[in-house]
Amino acid sequence: MITGIIVALAEELSTLKTLPNVLWERCLRRGKFIFLTNDVILVYSGAGAQNARKAAELAISKGATQLISWGCAGALHHELKMGDLVLADSLLDSDGTQTPVNAAWHEHAKTILGADVTVYKGALLNSHDVVSTAQEKQAIYEKTGALALDMESYAIAQAAQHYALPFLAIRAIADPASMDLPIALSNALNEEGEVDISKIIFSLARNPKEIPHLIQIGQYFQIAKRKLSLVAEQLPQVIAFESASD
Repeated sequence: MITGIIVALAEELSTLKTLPNVLWERCLRRGKFIFLTNDVILVYSGAGAQNARKAAELAISKGATQLISWGCAGALHHELKMGDLVLADSLLDSDGTQTPVNAAWHEHAKTILGADVTVYKGALLNSHDVVSTAQEKQAIYEKTGALALDMESYAIAQAAQHYALPFLAIRAIADPASMDLPIALSNALNEEGEVDISKIIFSLARNPKEIPHLIQIGQYFQIAKRKLSLVAEQLPQVIAFESASD
């Protein structure tokens, strides 16, 4: 059994360095993969559904028999704080279409991870764009009831479903529902789905009052990354659940 782990942002890749017996490569280019261990493939996808779908297909072509969407997410439920761990029990598209996760694998993962951290389960919503304001998040929550959102997990889940492979989404909250994102961050992605530092600098030059806000969201992002690094230590137990593919 080989597990393909799809990661959207370069800044999230290092959270998997704590995976036991990992063979780390410092510079992984977008759209490429490495074997972290003999039975774990890491694919750096870039942000967005199209990139995520391509990354899932790449992992499957290299032998992946189950998939994990890994990284950060934005909270929709007001009780979720930065660093809280969301283990999605379903993936929800904006039109209401649901894609399930493997129920047995999900329950196993919740048992393993819940021994060390609080695990929140619920729907993870697919977002086609960056949702930047608390008002937008509140409206989306009232409409969908989803706990959190990201831009990749739904596409990966669809790929897994197409090939009848087990799937999990493991996400740590980087921004709470009550927080507006800085404009500099909302427009930071380039056409390839990577964070463009020059865009951030240009935006801050025009709106220097955003700098403290950007520093704050950076601190929240680091909290989320530390939670993912902690969870990565337990991944061998999570992915070793053989019944997941029965």
